[in-house]
Amino acid sequence: MPHPIEFVVFGEALTDFIRQPGGEWRALPGGACWNVARVGARLGVATGYAGSVSSDVFGEELRVLTQEAGLDMRYLQQVDKSPLLAMVTSTTPPNYFFVGDDSADLHFDPSKLPSGWMDEARVLHFGCISLTREPLASRLLAIATEGAQRGKRIAFDPNWRKLMDQPDYHVLMRKLLALSHYVKVSDEDLEKLFPGDAQPLATLKSLAPQAEILFTRGADGLSWIKGESVIDQPAYRVEVVDTVGCGDASMGGWIASILRQADAPVVTHLQCAAAAAALSAARAGAYAATWDEVQELVTR
Repeated sequence: MPHPIEFVVFGEALTDFIRQPGGEWRALPGGACWNVARVGARLGVATGYAGSVSSDVFGEELRVLTQEAGLDMRYLQQVDKSPLLAMVTSTTPPNYFFVGDDSADLHFDPSKLPSGWMDEARVLHFGCISLTREPLASRLLAIATEGAQRGKRIAFDPNWRKLMDQPDYHVLMRKLLALSHYVKVSDEDLEKLFPGDAQPLATLKSLAPQAEILFTRGADGLSWIKGESVIDQPAYRVEVVDTVGCGDASMGGWIASILRQADAPVVTHLQCAAAAAALSAARAGAYAATWDEVQELVTR
């Protein structure tokens, strides 16, 4: 019998096409939500990635890597539709666009999830561009709403992208924030999500009154915020290769720590989040560290 899946991550998996200095393109599997799921599984939490990928070479690579990460394969769906692609024309400064009209991610079918999956789940995670893409966005909001009604904890990482500059997304975002128990947001996200707001963090807190907030600031570390309580955690110093997936790693590390050691103090969870992010920064791409690697960095 499969282990009960405690952590279920909803959202996009995609392939990044990154333009290289010489003009060629490099294809890499990714997607913020898929990255979070891989981090959870690699950190030893029974995790399911609930999303839909194509059945071509790009979707097949995502399927293989999903399995290699130790994710429960009952949650992954493959359909005969085109892949979702992110075309990254520049990394400095970041410039990108998405290709995905009627692509596989939009055909995720909640009715095909394992029977009784929500009974087993403890935390449901949502985020990034999946919440801008209909009909997927409405399906995910419905799952989050039902989950909250059934006493499941909702995790949300807005992970700002250009697609979020639309009124419909901001309506959905506010609904999801009101449901959320865990919200991860970066300093850059806040600036983009609440443009012109002199106190965007205060606005976020008002929209997510029950949530614990993980506020990340890159090399300046991260903070846990709940109401008027704040606990700071410095970043672990590593030789940075790139910062791809660091935010996803911190989110996955935070939730994995909460699920693995529920009675531990907040600072312990912050250390896991910071260590997971640092270990990702020390490797090329969205590296998902193991629990032993995280603990070694925390205790060194």
